[in-house]
Amino acid sequence: MSYESSIIQKPTPLQHFALLVADDASFPLTEAAIAVAQDEYPELDVQGVLSEIDVLAQRLRGRLPVDAGPVQRLRALNRYFFQELGFGGNVNDYYDPHNSYLNVLLCTRRGIPISLAVLYMELAGQLRLDARGVSFPGHFLVKLKLPEGEAVIDPFTGVSLSREDLEERLRPYKRQQGLEGDFDVPLGLFLQAATPREIVARLLRNLKEIHRNDEDWPRLLAVLNRLVALLPGALEERRDRGLTYAELGQNELAIADLGAYVRQARRADDLHLMRQRLDELRSSGSTRRRH
Repeated sequence: MSYESSIIQKPTPLQHFALLVADDASFPLTEAAIAVAQDEYPELDVQGVLSEIDVLAQRLRGRLPVDAGPVQRLRALNRYFFQELGFGGNVNDYYDPHNSYLNVLLCTRRGIPISLAVLYMELAGQLRLDARGVSFPGHFLVKLKLPEGEAVIDPFTGVSLSREDLEERLRPYKRQQGLEGDFDVPLGLFLQAATPREIVARLLRNLKEIHRNDEDWPRLLAVLNRLVALLPGALEERRDRGLTYAELGQNELAIADLGAYVRQARRADDLHLMRQRLDELRSSGSTRRRH
C-alpha cells in the first residue's frame, strides 16, 4: 500500500455531524448544536467552543459551597447567566441566523430561545441540575426538576413562569388549534421534555425557515443536509432538499431525492405536485442530453 493511499481522510463537517447524531443513547446535544455553525464557519473549532463553556461553568462552580442545594444552585445560575454574563434574547434582530450559532452567542450574549436554552442547559447540567428543553408552542422553554417541584424558565428573558403565565401563553395557540371546551388538553402535555434530537431538529428548522424565506438556496441546502442526516426517516426533509437542489440546477440530485419521496410518501397530500415536479426535472434532463 502506498503512503498516499494509507492517509486517513478527515471527515467533513457534515460527516462528523452525522457521526455525532447517529445514536440517541450517546447524543451530545451541546456539541451537535455547536457543530451546526460549521456551515457558516467551516474552520470553527467545536472543541474550543465546548472548552469556553466549561470555563464559564467552572467559574460558577467555584463560587458555590460544596453542599449547595438545588435551589441555591439554580438561583446562582440564573443570576450568573442572565445578570452577570448578560445572556438574553436578540429583540432587535430576532431572525438573524447568527442567533442560532452557539459560538456567536458566546460572543454577543444574544440569541433566540432555543440557542440560549442549549447553553443554559449545559451550564445547569455541569451544576448537577436536572434541566430539560421544552418545545412549547412558539417559544422554547427550559424546565428544571427540583425537590419542591418543577421550575419553568424562559431562556429569552430569564423569567420564571408560573402555571398561570404558561396557560396565558398557550391560550392563543389552543384557540387557533381548536383545543378549547370539550377538546381542551392539559398544560402538562405541552411541557413534555424534548429529546436532544428534537432540540437540534428545531434549531435547524429555524434556520431552514430563515434561509427559505430569503431564498438563500446554498445555505438552505447546507441546513437540509444536516436535517436529512439527523432525521433520516423524515421524508419531508428529503423532499425539501430535492426542491432546493432543483433551485440550484442540480437536477440529478433533485431527481434522486424527489424520486425517493414519491416512492415512500404514498399518502402525502402533495404527492401529485411532487410527481409533476419530478416529471419536469426528468424531461428537462432528457432535453439537454438530446442537444
